[in-house]
Amino acid sequence: MDKEAGCCSTHLIEGDGTFNGEGLDSFIKQVKMAECGLSYAVVSIMGPQSSGKSTLLNHLFNTNFKEMDAYRGRSQTTKGIWMARCVGIEPCTIVMDLEGTDGRERGEDDTAFEKQSALFALAVSDIVLINMWCHDIGREQAANKPLLKTVFQVMLRLFSPRKTTLMFVIRDKTRTPLENLEPVLREDVQKIWDSVPKPEAHKQTPLSEFFNVEVVALPSFEEKEEQFKEQVASLRQRFFHSIAPNGLAGDRRGVVPASGFSFSAQQIWEVIKENKDLDLPAHKVMVATVRCEEIANEKYSFFVTNEDWCDLEDAVQSHIVPGFGRKISSMLDACLSSYDEEATYFEDSVRSAKRRQLEEKLIQLVQPTYQLMLEHIQSETLDKFKKALHDALSGGQGFAIAACDCTTSFMKLFDEQCKDATIKQADWDLTKIRDKFSRDIDSHIAEVQTAKLSELNALYESKLKEALYGPVAALLEGGGDDTWSAIRKLLHHEIKIAVSEFSVALSGFEMDEQAKEEMVSKLENYAREIIEGKTKEEAGKVLYRMKERFTLLFNHDSDSMPRIWTGKEDIRTITKTARSSSLKLLSVLAAIRLDVDADKIGNTLVLALVEQKKDKSTSFQDPLASSTWEEVPATKTLITPVQCKSLWSQFQRETEYTITQAIASQEANKRNNNWLPPPWAMAALVILGFNEFMTLLRNPLWLLVIFVGYLLSKALWVQLDISGEFRNGMLPGILSLSTKVIPTVTNLLRKLAEEGQKPVITDSQRNPSNHPQVLGTFQGVAAGDTNGLSSTASSDVTMENETEFTSPSRRFKDL
Repeated sequence: MDKEAGCCSTHLIEGDGTFNGEGLDSFIKQVKMAECGLSYAVVSIMGPQSSGKSTLLNHLFNTNFKEMDAYRGRSQTTKGIWMARCVGIEPCTIVMDLEGTDGRERGEDDTAFEKQSALFALAVSDIVLINMWCHDIGREQAANKPLLKTVFQVMLRLFSPRKTTLMFVIRDKTRTPLENLEPVLREDVQKIWDSVPKPEAHKQTPLSEFFNVEVVALPSFEEKEEQFKEQVASLRQRFFHSIAPNGLAGDRRGVVPASGFSFSAQQIWEVIKENKDLDLPAHKVMVATVRCEEIANEKYSFFVTNEDWCDLEDAVQSHIVPGFGRKISSMLDACLSSYDEEATYFEDSVRSAKRRQLEEKLIQLVQPTYQLMLEHIQSETLDKFKKALHDALSGGQGFAIAACDCTTSFMKLFDEQCKDATIKQADWDLTKIRDKFSRDIDSHIAEVQTAKLSELNALYESKLKEALYGPVAALLEGGGDDTWSAIRKLLHHEIKIAVSEFSVALSGFEMDEQAKEEMVSKLENYAREIIEGKTKEEAGKVLYRMKERFTLLFNHDSDSMPRIWTGKEDIRTITKTARSSSLKLLSVLAAIRLDVDADKIGNTLVLALVEQKKDKSTSFQDPLASSTWEEVPATKTLITPVQCKSLWSQFQRETEYTITQAIASQEANKRNNNWLPPPWAMAALVILGFNEFMTLLRNPLWLLVIFVGYLLSKALWVQLDISGEFRNGMLPGILSLSTKVIPTVTNLLRKLAEEGQKPVITDSQRNPSNHPQVLGTFQGVAAGDTNGLSSTASSDVTMENETEFTSPSRRFKDL
């Protein structure tokens, strides 16, 4: 592998103390350190300037740190802190090359950066290599002693120091065996540890509590290069799996997860730069807090933009999504699992808290969609319930059974769909939603029940109205003595039928008895209201009905044939009968008597309006001088006694004209039918016409002329219907005859002319006694034969004048 590409060398901290955060982030991405979790190690090296630190690291870890060019002189090579990946070592191992101490470039008094870099190395490193010369071991003023004092002093600035492995690398080993050098070195290290001032909490703390001390020795690189490389290669093997138990850093503690290393390092350096004590436990919590929050935000953002979530959210806007809860739960599990994978190595309490916050945010995100899903479930299930209930009722199923079955079925369906939409990460209570859905179902059932009961009630009301309205109207119009008895009988019969059928229909609703009785009572009252309403309607036009009844009975006989006032009719009796019937009608409509079997209204009216007139001499109190009827409630009174009296007076006044007309017509008819003159006129005719009578006896030819004149007059009489014309009065008869007489005479003469133009007959046929045809003709004319002369003449007159001259009496007979 190319060393330059594999180690990814990065300048972490500049010589002036500037932290290269972008460079560190880029380095972590290049080496994919964030994926390592806790499976990584950090190695740093410190030591005197120009002691071969970079050279050692390059040979030990295959890095490419810049090395000092010995041919140019000994000078500072590494400035600040550099970082690189150890190529070929597992797990991922990061090495930091620190600027050398005791350099002339910084001067004797400028040791601030030395302490800062040493503290930084101890805070972030698992293994710290301390590069030192072999000839300095055992010397009191050796170059490594200030370095060790610095290390121990800064170590005590950590509130809770992490366990760090100090590996002393002895350079340019002499012939003195390592077994002899190591005790001396450890003794010097212990003396330095004991001499360093410590806080009260750590005065008795042994060095082994904070450090694992390892000592290795290497030959001179310049003099024994091959041997140096061999021993470095052997030392390299110790860094494989260094964090495993019994490894170089097997007992390390307080490790920051790799994904938070960049942020942790930056924060540690900022605290060190501000010359503050470094609280590693608090720093660890802070790093965990920041990093876990970053991870949670990343997962939240990823979830929000997740295509599956967006598609599911869009789908829920319009309809129910099957498996909604399972899909959302799976997405949330995936998101939280991804968070757990990345945050698994951070502080448990922080990681768990941030996980709960992430879970809450995600649940809050999906809650509106979940609520919309429940609304769809509620709406669509309710629509299906309505349709199922309607179909069940349309199929003839009883309402109560249909409602119960549909409720049970669709509540179960609702529960199943809610269960399917349940998100397992959310502990949402569905009780309120279920109760609301149950209330919606109950509300719809009540609404449908009300509608069905209303339809049922309207149906039987219409049946009752159809069964009662017409018959009641006919009974009231008849207005007889048994009218209200018949109405009550009809009412009881129809109510019995309707209530029986209505009760059977109501049984399907499984109503309580009280509600059922109320509806039945309402139906019975409606039947009574129909009769009462019709009665009130008829009472409002009682005067018109009375006049109509009077006219019908007065103008028609018992066979319902129109009366012709010939003079033989008893107008007084007819008038009394018609008025009595009209008065009966008034008594029927005066009050509603559905609950009264007998009343005195009819008798009271007869007594007050008819009998009182017969006996005017007797004075007694007027029974109609009251506003109520005896034994009849005021609420059932339609026409008060006073109003009846007023109506009867008005009725009499308005029917007097009809009676007067009948009497006048009867008198006129009598006059028209009496054609004989008075006896004195007949006696005068006999006396004064005696001479003329004798003249006729002396000359019989006049008899023939008179006979022919009589036949012609009889024919005209019949054709003109003179008696019928004068039946309506003298003047109308004269006017009518004046228009008909000339055409009729003309037609008679024309008919006679036509008879005269027939062939000549023999002498024997000229004898009148032997002329039956002529005689028959005259006889037909006299008799008004419609097949003879008069009939033909009358027909011709009618056609020529295009006017039908028919008297009123003839029209009536034709009808």
